[in-house]
Amino acid sequence: MLDPFTLTQKAKDRVIWPTIEEIEMAKKLYVGNLGYDVSNSSLQQLFSAHGNVQSAQVIMDRDTGRSKGFGFVEMDSDREAQEAMVALDGKDHDGRALKVNEAKPRESRNGSSSGFGSGRGTQVRAF
Repeated sequence: MLDPFTLTQKAKDRVIWPTIEEIEMAKKLYVGNLGYDVSNSSLQQLFSAHGNVQSAQVIMDRDTGRSKGFGFVEMDSDREAQEAMVALDGKDHDGRALKVNEAKPRESRNGSSSGFGSGRGTQVRAF
């Protein structure tokens, strides 16, 4: 691992350091292909076998109140998130192969780059 205190300025200029957002996103996972009966608590329970889950949210359709079939899980550490991703990506859950990967910042719909605008806080999506 690179230590920024021992690098010369020239070396520091060549290194691409992650942004705070990238570091924070490493702990947040996108979970796709969920069954429509999966709840926030069952999603949290599924991931808790791989570390401490800070939050687990199944995304619901505003109009119907039904699950959209995907959600997000935030783990305590990047290590736990990576372990959960490796263990659960492709795993059969209620007859469906889960898709688990790092959550990515949601691209703006109105052309701005802030990722905000819905009034609901930071939005994320997977690629």
